[in-house]
Parts: sequence; C-alpha cells; structure tokens
Amino acid sequence: MSNQQSHQLPVVVIGAGPVGLALAGDLGWRGVPCVLVERGDGAVFQPRMDMVGIRTMEFCRRWGIVDWVESAGYNREYSQDYAWVSQLHGGYEFGREEFPSVKDEPKPPQSPQKRERCPQNFFDPVLTRFAERSGNVDIRYKTEYLGHVEHEDSVTVSLKDTASGGEYTVECKYLVGCDGGASKVRESLGIKMTGTPTLTYTTNAIIECEGFEKLHDKKPGYRYIFIGPEGTWSTVVAINGRNWWRFSIVGDGVMRTLTEDDVAKAFRRAVGRDDFDFKIISVMPWVRRQLVADSYGTSRVLIGGDAAHLTSPTGGFGMNMGIQDSVDLGWKLQAMVQGWGGPELLKSYEIERRPVAIRNVNEATNNLKLMLAPREKLNGHVFEPGSEGDHARKEFGDAYTAMMKREWYTIGIHLGFRYEGSPIVIPDGTPEPEDTVSTYEQTARPGHRAPHVWLTSTQSTLDYFGHEFVLMRFDPALDADHLLSAARGKDVPIRLVDIDNAEARELYGAGLVLVRPDGHVAWRGDTQPDDAANVIDVVRGARAFNQALNPTTLLEA
Repeated sequence: MSNQQSHQLPVVVIGAGPVGLALAGDLGWRGVPCVLVERGDGAVFQPRMDMVGIRTMEFCRRWGIVDWVESAGYNREYSQDYAWVSQLHGGYEFGREEFPSVKDEPKPPQSPQKRERCPQNFFDPVLTRFAERSGNVDIRYKTEYLGHVEHEDSVTVSLKDTASGGEYTVECKYLVGCDGGASKVRESLGIKMTGTPTLTYTTNAIIECEGFEKLHDKKPGYRYIFIGPEGTWSTVVAINGRNWWRFSIVGDGVMRTLTEDDVAKAFRRAVGRDDFDFKIISVMPWVRRQLVADSYGTSRVLIGGDAAHLTSPTGGFGMNMGIQDSVDLGWKLQAMVQGWGGPELLKSYEIERRPVAIRNVNEATNNLKLMLAPREKLNGHVFEPGSEGDHARKEFGDAYTAMMKREWYTIGIHLGFRYEGSPIVIPDGTPEPEDTVSTYEQTARPGHRAPHVWLTSTQSTLDYFGHEFVLMRFDPALDADHLLSAARGKDVPIRLVDIDNAEARELYGAGLVLVRPDGHVAWRGDTQPDDAANVIDVVRGARAFNQALNPTTLLEA
C-alpha cells in the first residue's frame, strides 16, 4: 500500500449522495477544503427521494442555489394531488387531497421558501455543482473507503481507486461517513442501530410511460395510492412530472424477489388496462426500516444521513433530515478546523441531532401504518357496484382522507425541531412549546430555528445567517460590546445586525438574540450578560452549559 498524502486534509467525507454532497458543499462554502469520496461514478441509478423540504430550501437560499433547484428539470406545473384508488382506468377513486402545482404553491408565512419537487437524479447534480463552485471540494469518484485508523489529533483513511486497483491513504483532521444505510464507516466504528430492522419489503421500479394521464379517467396526480381487496398494495409517484414514474409495490415482512415481468403485470393492474406501452428503466428491491444509530461517532470520526438513521419515506423526512445533519456538522467542523471551536462542540452534534432522528423516524413509521391501515380495516363492500358500494366507498374514503392528512401537512416536523438540552445552547427559562406536526409557530427560544420575518419585499431575517454567529439587536441603545469583544477575543466569527422591525422584535422576544451559523438560537436576553465571555465559551463549545452557567444568571445580568 503506497502513501500518497502530501499534507493533512481538514475533512474527508465518504459518500456523495445528497447528504455527503451537502456537507462537502457547505464546508467548501465556509472556506474549509475537503475531499469527497464516492465509490460510484455519480450517476443516480434510481432516485430515492423527490421532495426537497422547506428547511432544506432555506439552506439552498443561504447557499444561493434556489434557482438551480427550481430549474433542475421537474415539471413545476404538474398536478401535486394525492389520490387513493382501486385502479386508474375504470376503478374507484376513494378520495383525493388537492394541492397546487409546485409553481403555484404559495410560500407559508413562516418561511421565505417553500418545499420543492426535485428528485435525486436532478438534485444530486445541483448539489454537485454547488460543491464544485467553491473550488474547495475535491470529489473522487470510483474511490472506495477501505477503513481508517483514528489518532489523537488526526485520522488515517485507507482508500482504493477502483479503476486502477491502487490503494493509498490520506491523513485528515476529521472523517465523516455519509455512506448510506449499509455504512462501512459506521461498521468500522462498531456502531449498532436500534429500532425495527424490517417494516416492509418493497420493490421500486422507475417506469417510462408517455401519455400516462390519457390512459385513465382520473384527474392527474403526483401520487396515487392503490388499494385492493388485500389492502394498500402499491403507489405511483410522478418522478419528473412528465413521463417518468416511480412504481412501488409495497410488500409486508416477507422478502420476495420480483422479476420485471412481475413488476409489469402489477403496473398494468394499477393502471387498469393492458393495451399500452411502457418501459421499465430500473427495478430496486429495498427494505423500509425504523433505525437510529446508538452513537453518531467519536471525537474525530462521525456519521450522518442514512448512516445514522433509516426511515420509511412516508413523509419525506429522510434526506431532509440528513441535510440538517450536514448543516449542523458544517459550521462545527469549520470551528474545529479553524481553531475557535472547543471540545464540547462536536459532542453536541449527536446530542442535538439524534433526538431529532428518533422523533422523525417514529413519525414516518406512524405515517406508514396509516397508509397501510386498509389492510386491517377495509370493508369489502367498497369494491361492489351500486348504492351500498357507493356508501361504503364514501365512508372509507372520508376516513382515509382525514387520517392521511398527518402525512401531507408536516411543516412542524420540517421546521419545529429543536435542540433541547444541548450543551452549547443557553436556555432562558421559558417552557418548551409543544412539538407539533401539521402546524408550526415560530419562536426564538434558545435551541429553536431563528424565526423568519420579511424585512423588505425580498430580504428575510434568515438571510443574515450562515457564515458566522449573528447578534441581532432590536434596540440600538443596547450595549453589545462585551459579547462582541468576547467572541472576537476567541476568534469566533460574529456580526452585529441592528433590526428595526416591530414584528421581528416581538417574535424574537428579547432585545439581543445570538444566532448560530446554522440558524438556531444560541442565547437571548434583554441586556448583555456580565459574564459575556462565559456565554461565548459555551456557544463555541469551550465548556458545556451545565458546567458553566444557569439561565437565571443570564436573565438577571
């Protein structure tokens, strides 16, 4: 094995899926050089995600790539309705939830952005372009991670060039495994996962079918859920809003291997006719899981995305949760590489992100159970013609529609996660608000996402966050010098922003609010604390909150 390293790299990221690309891109955007290692060639064999959540779009706004996402290739004028049917052609429609197209969907009042449809075969190239833009990211395709050795102040990573077969090592300060559910980095660390290993065995097929909407008598939709006498058995999703569809045959706890002929037969059953042409692009069996890693790593080797948590896609939480991991890690790795982060900083990654993963995978599993509920509760009359069947269909359809709304409306999941009990967040003594799913009330309580308020027709409060800590001051008469000088004395990047906006002042709830680079509130108060140096030491991870201060001290200072 030859040794080809010429210097110690700041960060090596394993896995160039959306999470690894986002982490590498965020690091590069922060001026931190990194190497991104990918075993494949970057091509997406089967897009496994298509919904870019609202928080992820807020990050895209920060990175300046919203236009790239919107123009990536999805037909933003295509119907976004969800419908549950027996078959498309000639079958029964039990219910439908109508949504505006992506183009016409309004932005919610809580955000300057909205969710987008951008399947992985479109989104990965966007994130690749973002990662490459900074000039700080070295993407190495066809390179396999073989293992690593962690030292006190570095990590030696063993890699293999799969094209040449050559093996070599690189030295880095930090290693991050974003290498998916079968993560070799996690395996090398000996980390187990807790939860339910198998929820269902499912088979996904990408199908090319021109003029799909003309094959049946139902209104166009983004997602169709197919319910037969055996219950919920498959779904069809509009992958590009044109001619590509993801057909998922939802199994149970028994593993079955389906051939292309099996998939074709099932697809014809869903459509309700045999006299049409289509092409199966790819078939991928997979397992829905409900698992969270018992640990997120060590002091120098960490995991994120599917390597840290595996969830049913019901709700669209998986990839978006992984992007949140990347943004949480990005600024913390920057701090450690640049020398202003303390020993508690990377410890806080697991403390902050693991509870969010547990919350989200449990919610996704609950959504799956709701989607599959007809397997236990289906009234056989719903498939019979006539008035009795009509009555049964309406009763079933109304109940199913009401039940499924929890999956359709999830702004609370995407924006309402908070870092309760984090060692680098200083609580202010206010009670924790309810953690909701379908609704979301903004709050600047420490640990929560800093609220969005429009300051002008185009500028959001969120537009200030990203590169550094931001001290938001809502009264220009307040003295902030102690906090600013304490931060600068430790080389912590910080900026003072004066906000003259009554709505923002009320929503942020204090005269001074310190916001972290990831956009979460670290501290707030109506005056700066006398122990400003301790506040800065806590939020940069030099000491944990519970070792240093109590909220009463900060509130009364």
